[in-house]
Amino acid sequence: MQIDLALYPWPGLLTALVTALVVSTLGFRRTDWFISVSYGLSIAAQAIIFPLLLLGRWDIWAGLQAVLLVAYGLRLTTHILTREKKSSYAKRMEGSSMRSGKMNVGMKATMWLSVALLYVLMYSPALMTLNAQAQGSSMASLPLGLIIMALGLFMEGVGDWQKSAAKDKRPDDFVSTGLYRIVRFPNYFGEMLFWAGVWVSGISAYASVLDWILASIGILAIQGVMIGSAKGLEKKQNERYGDRADYRGYVKRTPILFPVVPLYSLAGK
Repeated sequence: MQIDLALYPWPGLLTALVTALVVSTLGFRRTDWFISVSYGLSIAAQAIIFPLLLLGRWDIWAGLQAVLLVAYGLRLTTHILTREKKSSYAKRMEGSSMRSGKMNVGMKATMWLSVALLYVLMYSPALMTLNAQAQGSSMASLPLGLIIMALGLFMEGVGDWQKSAAKDKRPDDFVSTGLYRIVRFPNYFGEMLFWAGVWVSGISAYASVLDWILASIGILAIQGVMIGSAKGLEKKQNERYGDRADYRGYVKRTPILFPVVPLYSLAGK
C-alpha cells in the first residue's frame, strides 16, 4: 500500500514519533535502554517502515540508505546486548539497575519522550529524502551522504569489535591497537561520521526553513551527545590509567576523537 506524504512534514513526523515512542517503551524495563537498545531499534524501525509505506517510489540510492540505517540500528543493538552478557560488564549492569530503580515514573516518561523526539530528528533527513523522491525530486546529495554513512558504520563497527576483542583478552588494560592507534575513540568518531552522512544525504531534500531546522537539530544533538560521551570516557580512563607512563604517552600522541586533527583532550584544564 502506498501512502501519500504530500502533506509532509506532519503525517510523516507523527508516524515517526509514534514508532519511536512504541519502540522506546523498552526503556521502562531498564532506563539505560532508552539510550541504547531503544536507540538502535528506533532507527531501524523507522528505516523499515517508511520505505515500505512508499514502496516503489524511491530509487536504489534511497534503498541503500535504508539498508545502512537498518544495519546501523541492528548492529548497535546486537553489540549492546552481547556486551551486557559479559562478566566483565556485570559491575556496570549492577550500577545501571540501581540508577533505574531510583527514577520515578515521571522522570522515566520525560526521558522516554525526549529520546523518541531525538530519534525522529536524527532520522528526519532520510524521511525528507524519501518524501522528496516520492514526489519526483532528484537527490544529488544522496550518493555522497551514503559514502560518508558507510565509512562511519565501518569505523564504528570495527572499533567496537576491536575494543571488545582486546577487552576479552586484557579487561583491565586500555586499548591502543587497530583503529585505536589512529584515534582514541574510533567507535565514537564512526557514529558521528555516520550521522553526518545522514545529514549530508538529505541536503537536496531540504526545501524549507523547517526542514533545515529539524535536520540540523538532529545532527547537532547527536554530535553533542557523542562529544559529551567522549569527554566522560576520557575522564574515566584518566582516573583509571593516568598513573601509567605508557597511557600518558598514548594520550599525547593519539588524537582523542578526530583522526589527524591534533586535539588530544576534551577535558579542559
